[in-house]
Amino acid sequence: MFNKQEQAQIIEAIKHAELQTSGEIRVHVEPKCKIEPVECAKEIFVKLNMHETELKNGVLFYLAYKDKKFVVIGDSGIHEKVTDAFWDEERDILQSHFKENKFAEGLCLAIQKAGEKLNTYFPRQHNDSNELSNDISFGGAENE
Repeated sequence: MFNKQEQAQIIEAIKHAELQTSGEIRVHVEPKCKIEPVECAKEIFVKLNMHETELKNGVLFYLAYKDKKFVVIGDSGIHEKVTDAFWDEERDILQSHFKENKFAEGLCLAIQKAGEKLNTYFPRQHNDSNELSNDISFGGAENE
């Protein structure tokens, strides 16, 4: 779904966003989701150990590109702090860019906005460490 340059852009957006916050942001991409996308995202959230962050402030961007589905979910710490309007805004950013086939651009913008929101409630601390990888995770077989 993303070429090497786009992958580097997305990873850089994650790194930049996380410089502002103790929150963790991950991106997971796979061709298809055999169940409801929210359920897929929840499974991946656990598989990536996002539920184990100290402040429960991880945000996952899940994309099933062949199914043309995506979900943005957050752990309990961030979910308790933001309203549904935040999650709707994230969805709208992605949706508008994806409709124009600007997948990496939309994802980078949504990651930036997530970093800003995480910073509001979970600003970076002097002793903060990167708890999770910034790399994009990939799942599923390309030929599914």
